[in-house]
Amino acid sequence: MADDDRERWNERYGRSADPAARPIIPAVPIDFADHAHRFPTSGRALEPACGTGAGSLWLAGRGLDVTGVDVSSVAVDVATAAARRLDLADRCRFVVADLDDGLPDTPPVDLIMCHRFRNPTLYEPMVARLAVGGVLAIAVLSEVGSAPGRFRAVPGELREAFGDRLDVLVDSEGAGTAVLIGIKSG
Repeated sequence: MADDDRERWNERYGRSADPAARPIIPAVPIDFADHAHRFPTSGRALEPACGTGAGSLWLAGRGLDVTGVDVSSVAVDVATAAARRLDLADRCRFVVADLDDGLPDTPPVDLIMCHRFRNPTLYEPMVARLAVGGVLAIAVLSEVGSAPGRFRAVPGELREAFGDRLDVLVDSEGAGTAVLIGIKSG
């Protein structure tokens, strides 16, 4: 990711006087709200492009040990401070990393939750990072029901990328969003 993208995200997340004091409410990302029962409640999780950590904190509150990754150091500072305030710091680790360079090193995980971040070069590494029985939950902006664009998946992109490598539980496209949830079988 270019330095100007990193700066843009840092500026976006750093608009308040003290970003680390910003209240963050743990929450399931909206595109997964109807499918939260499919997410594990124990084990390890990875959240690429975690932003200020609301999703990671929600996962930690469910019992998972979570690594959240974001390009923005400001977002990671906000997420880390929120984890401390919510007594979830023992379950959450936040890392500043450019996902264009790949996923950070972690052991195999039981869940990857990727919400509104699309990088097709990470599709294969995501599957490889999942433990057998692990769940991938991915939601990206889509051209289906919206205009084409650089950050939008083409119709069928997630099914094409993951359909033959995961047991697909959810596959939906519409209103400008594509969602896929699948389990890695042995």
